[in-house]
Amino acid sequence: MKAFIFPGQGSQKVGMGADLAANSASARAVFEEIDDALSQKLSTIMFEGLESELTLTSNAQPAIMANCMAALRVLDREFGVKLDKVAGCVAGHSLGEYSALCAAGAFSIADTARLLRLRGIAMQDAVPIGVGAMAALLGADIDKAQALAAAAAEDQVCEIANDNDPGQVVLSGHAQAIDRAIAMAKDHGIKRGIKLSVSAPFHCSLMKPAAQRMGVALGQTSPGALSVPLYANVTAAKVEDGDAERELLVEQVTGRVRWRESVLAMAADGVEQFIEIGGKVVGPMVGRTVADASVTSLVTMEDMEVFAKELS
Repeated sequence: MKAFIFPGQGSQKVGMGADLAANSASARAVFEEIDDALSQKLSTIMFEGLESELTLTSNAQPAIMANCMAALRVLDREFGVKLDKVAGCVAGHSLGEYSALCAAGAFSIADTARLLRLRGIAMQDAVPIGVGAMAALLGADIDKAQALAAAAAEDQVCEIANDNDPGQVVLSGHAQAIDRAIAMAKDHGIKRGIKLSVSAPFHCSLMKPAAQRMGVALGQTSPGALSVPLYANVTAAKVEDGDAERELLVEQVTGRVRWRESVLAMAADGVEQFIEIGGKVVGPMVGRTVADASVTSLVTMEDMEVFAKELS
C-alpha cells in the first residue's frame, strides 16, 4: 500500500512551484485559484519574492500547501495518477495535515488556503515575538526529550512539539525555558539542541488563543468526506470522518505532532511506500523511522513522469 504524505513549515523556499507553473497549465490554475482566494499574489512571492516575505508564517503556510496541491494536480491531469486510485491513505506534518485533507477532498483548495492564512496569523498573534522559541533536539528519543523538557521548564512552558523520528524531537515554549533546555541537552544524553529560526512557539500550550480562533474558523468550514483515510498528527491514528478531524485540527494547534508514531502506524497497517508530494522534508524522517520503507519525493515534472511510468 502507498501513502501520500505532505510537508510542513520549513519546507518553503523562494522559487518553489515556479517550474510547475512554467510547464503546466494545471499547476498555474491552482496558483491562480489560491491567489484569488487570498486576494494576494502569493504565487509571485513564492516564485520570485523575498525570502523574508515568504517565511512569514501567514505566507509560508498557504504557500507550502499551494506547491503541494499544484504538484498533485500535475500528477493527476498531466500524468493520470489519481490519489484515490493509487494511495491507501494520506498524512501531513503539522500544516501538511491541511494539505493532506485537501488532497483527499475534505476541503476545497480555496478554503484550505484561507484556513492556513488564518492559522498562520493566529499562531503569530498568540505569543509576542521574542517570548516563545523552539529547539530541535538531535540524538534524542521521546523519553530523553520529555525528561529534558520537565527539567528545563522551571514553572514556564517547555513541551514536546514534534516527535519527528527516532533521533529528532522538537521542543516548544517560553524562550528562557528553551534556552535552558539547549544548555542542558548533553547532561540528558542528547547530542545537541539547536534553536530554530521560527517566529512563534508552535504546538505547545502557549498557542491556546490560536486554537480558539481555529475552532471558530473550522466550525464555519467543516471538512467533508475523505476519499482515503488520514492519519492525524495528534492521535497518530487513522481518521475517516470529517467531523472528527475538525476537532483534531483544533487540538493540533497546541498538541504534539506525533509524526514518528504516525509513520509506524501506517507501516503497521500495510504501507510500504511513502510518497512525499511537493518536498523532500518528511520523507527522510520516514526513512529514519522505518528502515525498509520505500520513500519517493515528487517535486519536479521529471519526478512525476518517472513515478507515473513506474506505476504503469
